[in-house]
Amino acid sequence: MNKFYEYKKCTTCRKAKKYLEEQGVDLEVIDMVEEPPSEYELKDIISKADNYEIDQFFNTRGKVYKELGLKEKLDDLSFDEKIELLTSNGMLIKRPMLVTEKGVILGFKEEKYDELLEL
Repeated sequence: MNKFYEYKKCTTCRKAKKYLEEQGVDLEVIDMVEEPPSEYELKDIISKADNYEIDQFFNTRGKVYKELGLKEKLDDLSFDEKIELLTSNGMLIKRPMLVTEKGVILGFKEEKYDELLEL
């Protein structure tokens, strides 16, 4: 089953979900704010994400990221500290996040979804 992590108020998340539903893709939809991934789940997701480094999982445009001053602090944090931060607040995670058996996509670009899902 494909997992789709979203923030319901995010227009990009809504567009991505609509696109996937129109393509007939089976999804388990997860509200990343109400149910952020656990540390174990996020480490598993990152291990599947060959095309991303952990820093790319941060929503660098988000209010929480800016309020915490993470732009200046991120380089000094360990992998585990970054995992702890990301799992403590779903608003810190770049969205939407599509997780499949074949890989992970952060954000929404139709062509990337098509390629990963072989649509």
